[in-house]
Amino acid sequence: MSETALLAAIVLAWGLYGALHSWLAGTGLKNRVGRSWPGLMPAYRLFFNGLAVVLLVPPLWLTWLYPGEPLWHWPAWIAWPAAVAAVAGYLWSLRWYDGMDFLGLRQWRNRKAPAGWRDHLVLSPLHRFVRHPWYSLGLLYLWSRDLNAGWLVAVMAITAYLVVGSRLEERKLVEVFGESYRRYRDKVPALVPLPWRFLRADEAEQLLRLAAVARPPT
Repeated sequence: MSETALLAAIVLAWGLYGALHSWLAGTGLKNRVGRSWPGLMPAYRLFFNGLAVVLLVPPLWLTWLYPGEPLWHWPAWIAWPAAVAAVAGYLWSLRWYDGMDFLGLRQWRNRKAPAGWRDHLVLSPLHRFVRHPWYSLGLLYLWSRDLNAGWLVAVMAITAYLVVGSRLEERKLVEVFGESYRRYRDKVPALVPLPWRFLRADEAEQLLRLAAVARPPT
């Protein structure tokens, strides 16, 4: 396979992964499964996460196949602090999430389907500066690496997917939390922190109280 054909295959593979991932995460498919096979719903989140990992193999394999040299080299004083900050920020933010629930293990263990797309609004300290901190940390890590042409087109495709995916995710968040999430969205940027747009700690607490009241009963 020529390098041009391989680059095209990389873009196609990541594009298909993003499309399939969004379809599986969408409320339309989950509602259909819930209506037709309600007994499968406790395993849906676990299945979704496992399939997401398995489906990563083809695009990653194609990207690693690309033989080109890096197009640039970040100096160590940029690359290493960026990587450490991304990993440390991700690990620190886990304190504000229920890992068993996020992975789908709690739903499977209890054999109880989640009543809603998300039980409560999560606003960790990082959420006060960007609406999707895990996406932001992932992009920080990816864009601070030395990328050859294959990885460059892959990271561009991943970036495009995260931008689109974050907007699709926010539609569901607005449906669940209504005005509280709209206020949050107007106050805080999506992926890139801006010094003049952030949420104070007291404002975050106020929005969490409003979201708890606005959430429809389950």
